Amino acid sequence: MDLADTIFEVIDMRSFSNLWFWIALAVVWSTASHWVLGVPWDLVTRAKRRGGSAAEDVEDLCRVYVRRILHVAEVSGLVMTVLACFVLTSLAVLGFGYSIEFAQAVFLLAFPMTLVGLLSLRSARIIRAEDPTGHELYRRLQIHRMSVQFIGMASIFVTTMWGMFKNFSLGVLGG
Repeated sequence: MDLADTIFEVIDMRSFSNLWFWIALAVVWSTASHWVLGVPWDLVTRAKRRGGSAAEDVEDLCRVYVRRILHVAEVSGLVMTVLACFVLTSLAVLGFGYSIEFAQAVFLLAFPMTLVGLLSLRSARIIRAEDPTGHELYRRLQIHRMSVQFIGMASIFVTTMWGMFKNFSLGVLGG
């Protein structure tokens, strides 16, 4: 057995039957819903309850990350859009056109995260335009977080259904 066979046996390119893929899926979505525009959600809840320095920290972090997101979008938005479209289209064609399971798995992770990125850009623009503070800011961050969680739930559902379909069809067809 050579090195390439050993690596592919350990990694198992059949992603939907691999425990590491499902762990990565859970980590991606729990991280995406915890960090709301760069602000950790536990800090937002602490600021809601206690105010004070936690509220200042939320406002400062939010201001910094909103400026950062908008700057990146303004400076390299077109290049990032073209690159994201190319990568997602390539993954979709390889995964669903040529039945490469690894590309399907990466697409099912990347496409919804692209939606989260667009949602973050939209929320950043709204926050910059409205310049909310205090409970208005917390409300805006909560709306963003709930939207991310909705996208995450839909993504996990679709990925799970597709993964079960792939695993059952491979099991029935004999792999």
